[in-house]
Amino acid sequence: MTNDTLLATGRRVVQREAEALGSLADALGESFTASAQLILDAPGRVIVSGMGKSGHIARKIASTLASTGTPAHFVHPAEASHGDLGMMAKGDVALVLSNSGETPELANLVAYTRRFGIPLIGVAGRPGSTLLRESDVAILLPEAEEACDKGIVPTTSTTMTLALGDALAIALMEHRRFTPEDFREFHPGGKLGARLSRVRDLMHVDMPLVSGHTPMGDALLSISQKGFGVVGVTSESGGLVGIITDGDLRRHMEGLLSLTAEKVMTQNPRTIRPEALAEEAVALMNERKITCLFVVDSDQGDHAQGILHIHDCLRAGVV
Repeated sequence: MTNDTLLATGRRVVQREAEALGSLADALGESFTASAQLILDAPGRVIVSGMGKSGHIARKIASTLASTGTPAHFVHPAEASHGDLGMMAKGDVALVLSNSGETPELANLVAYTRRFGIPLIGVAGRPGSTLLRESDVAILLPEAEEACDKGIVPTTSTTMTLALGDALAIALMEHRRFTPEDFREFHPGGKLGARLSRVRDLMHVDMPLVSGHTPMGDALLSISQKGFGVVGVTSESGGLVGIITDGDLRRHMEGLLSLTAEKVMTQNPRTIRPEALAEEAVALMNERKITCLFVVDSDQGDHAQGILHIHDCLRAGVV
């Protein structure tokens, strides 16, 4: 097989799956909204299940639901027959995936939902299949060729099912008005957690601050002791009115020690709010070519609440 043939196959697969997703978007209707409403009305969790490739998709859907405000977990259908059926209870909703709708390993799980009145949402690609007949809400995937020419490898069907799960999760998330703050609660670690960190989570509260009348000798000592390379200057009422940086020191090198902080400082320094995203702080520091930002809460009379250094953001994974 030549490189051109390999490339042509890859493009055909992507194109075929893209067309299937378009068909899925057009096919979404009352069964989709009914499924979403069934989940919204349920006081319990969404139990997602599937066998084989559908099982892998089911795990991902359960994870996406759980991380976006809809409590959910995956139950393996084979394990369900050996005790894990007890992971389902009244108040839950079952979301069961099977392209054929006839997967034998699902039989006990489906029967359990019928016996104990647990609402069942079935997703399958064959009309009239057992799963869809037994379901309270049946979602029929549109007819589409699998990506392999022999039509035997679950590809297009699993892609549609995954997209359906994403669509359901996002629809529920937006209906619940799930916020970035909520999202961060479920993603405290990794890149997502870092991106959603707030300035208040990373700032230092032990700040280098001096009054405007402080001699520069003492101000230099404060800069050295705190290790941020800057010192904030406060008014008599305690509000932040200026900042002294290396650049300010160089501009006032002649007779520096005879001056006070207010004579050397840069007035009205750039600051950041404690509730701002750390990403916003990094962007501001990069734009202004600075390494520190004082954190100021206007509701607190412009008093400095902390100081944030670019290194704090980098250590947290905010880049």
